[in-house]
Amino acid sequence: MTNVPELFGSMVFNDQKMKERLPRATYKALKKTIQNGEPLDLSVANAVANAMKDWAVEMGCTHYTHWFQPMTGVTAEKHDSFICPDGDEVIMEFSGKELIKGEPDASSFPSGGIRATFEARGYTTWDPTSPAFIRDATLYIPTAFCSYTGEVLDKKTPLLRSMEKLSSVAVRMLHLLGKEDVTRVTTTVGPEQEYFLIDKKMYDARPDLIYTGRTLFGAPAPKGQELEDHYFGSIKTRVAAFMKDLDEELWKLGVLAKTKHNEVAPSQHELAPIFSTSNIATDHNELTMEVMKKTAEKHGLVCLLHEKPFAGVNGSGKHNNWSISTNTGENLLDPGKNPEDNLQFQLLLAAVVKAVHEYQDLLRITVASAGNDHRLGANEAPPAIISMYLGDDLGALVEAIINGKEYRSKDKSDMRTGVDVLPDFKKDNSDRNRTSPFAFTGNKFEFRALGSSLNIGCPNYMLNTMVAQELSEFYDALEGADDLEAALKALIRKTFTEHKNIIFNGDNYSAEWVEEAARRGLCNYRSLPEAMAHYVDQKNIDLFVNNGIVSEAEIRARYEIELEHYAKQLRIEALTMIDMAEKNITPAVSAFVGELTQTALAKKSLSSAVSVYTETALVEELSTKLEAFVKKTAELSEAVAKAEHFEGDNLALASYYRETVFALMGELRELGDAMEKKTAAKYWPYPSYGEILFGV
Repeated sequence: MTNVPELFGSMVFNDQKMKERLPRATYKALKKTIQNGEPLDLSVANAVANAMKDWAVEMGCTHYTHWFQPMTGVTAEKHDSFICPDGDEVIMEFSGKELIKGEPDASSFPSGGIRATFEARGYTTWDPTSPAFIRDATLYIPTAFCSYTGEVLDKKTPLLRSMEKLSSVAVRMLHLLGKEDVTRVTTTVGPEQEYFLIDKKMYDARPDLIYTGRTLFGAPAPKGQELEDHYFGSIKTRVAAFMKDLDEELWKLGVLAKTKHNEVAPSQHELAPIFSTSNIATDHNELTMEVMKKTAEKHGLVCLLHEKPFAGVNGSGKHNNWSISTNTGENLLDPGKNPEDNLQFQLLLAAVVKAVHEYQDLLRITVASAGNDHRLGANEAPPAIISMYLGDDLGALVEAIINGKEYRSKDKSDMRTGVDVLPDFKKDNSDRNRTSPFAFTGNKFEFRALGSSLNIGCPNYMLNTMVAQELSEFYDALEGADDLEAALKALIRKTFTEHKNIIFNGDNYSAEWVEEAARRGLCNYRSLPEAMAHYVDQKNIDLFVNNGIVSEAEIRARYEIELEHYAKQLRIEALTMIDMAEKNITPAVSAFVGELTQTALAKKSLSSAVSVYTETALVEELSTKLEAFVKKTAELSEAVAKAEHFEGDNLALASYYRETVFALMGELRELGDAMEKKTAAKYWPYPSYGEILFGV
């Protein structure tokens, strides 16, 4: 049996280890940096570095790495050994300077034009708020990443800045409301991670999965998810063994892995952690995705984190459960027993409602990707239209505030099972709405639109910044009020009245909601290029610049990076489709048609009375489809070649790939999948959906 308390955090240089290994004064200084954001002295860094190194070497480490999150969508690391020459021998050393600063090549990472190829120098800098950890005999040090000239080139720095900004604004507001004991406010996140597990042999036989993470061809299997028998079903032995190892590896790294289960689609699963601060939750989620992939390899499996690896079955998302808490232990999004009397909660709720309404485009942008465009709007994920769900009780309270009426919250009612041996219990005041992109779920908001492979740092720094902006405006409106309570009530009512259009408690999947949302003036950006065009709108630039999160140049760089990445991703998918079509699918179908033809001729040679209708009909059908398939492949190839005309304008290039190339890819796939259904299995060059999805 695994001793979980002993296992948990055993590979992390956590608070307990720091307390044991650091001088008392050094420990206290480091804690002030972590808890209060105070500057870190080099002497403290030297002591921490030496203690880290001693612990890591004792644990079998020979190297360290600054682990960071560039704009590639994955993490990055460069490994250096601890060895230092000492005459003819070596000693193991690690200084505070090495802990604080690293120098990876910045020119080879996406920079959106900030860095030229010849401008190579970049810096990583230690993030003391996220603990160092050990993997593969290497000490991993979480760091931020910037260019030589100081521009932000990562996803961690804006998140850390947004957390500081929200904290300072929220503390100031709480002091105004009489909460003088609050000195820090933190946002917490619990990201639910969905993923697929497939057999590695199947994966290795699919170039589309290898190159793009999703299947570009594939006819549906006779059985999919229609029986709903996989969801929460019994976990298969092989998958259970993977999940057990995954839990243990994550627990060693201090990741609070809590819940695991089968998801809706066959071969799809989910892991959910306990909440932690946004920065650590982001690091842990990136770590979780990496550990998932490596653990899967040990079991002869492959973990797929693409948002839509298989057409026709549910794709994978990542629900971002977001909340705000104080250093005194108060959850600011907890309505309490009587939310109608809780003006502090109403004010925070109003700030979030206003933020989501005014910056709905940014929330859509932050979850936009080539993979997620397949999910949003389908009956498996929230639609591309951003709206908020508050539930029956809170929704009624907001309506009462808007209309100036009294409202009393309903007490939780009893859930009676009608079976004597089953205990009765209190049910919640409101149901959950799985179709809502941004739903209130008791004491937090669940942002459900994230794709499974997304770095959660981006949506969370945007959320933090939006809410900080609104709280700052609220503070300016309330400061100096003669009657603070009256001013609070008036501000809350005004905010809910002006921004009620973002609140929708109904079915977000319905066609009626699309029409209703348009009448309400809500955005409906169906693809990344359509959404990303608004990233550099002036109000969005002002939001980030005025709050000190990123500069205008850094915003425009991110805009260029995302569009360029999208175009490159679709180009890789298109080229992969062309390669599969020309080298394998066309020859396979042609060979099968040849065999059918030979069979028909052989039968006919025996007797003119023998029917060859079956072979002839199938030959004619497949030959017609194959001819169309070859023409469509050539058309797709020509379309990819024409994309070079848009080089230099990333928005036009991304839009071209979406509107022209992506459309042709869909047409080519339709023909290919139709031929797969009619071609003998021994001729079809790739494993089928049935073999892949039900093979574990």
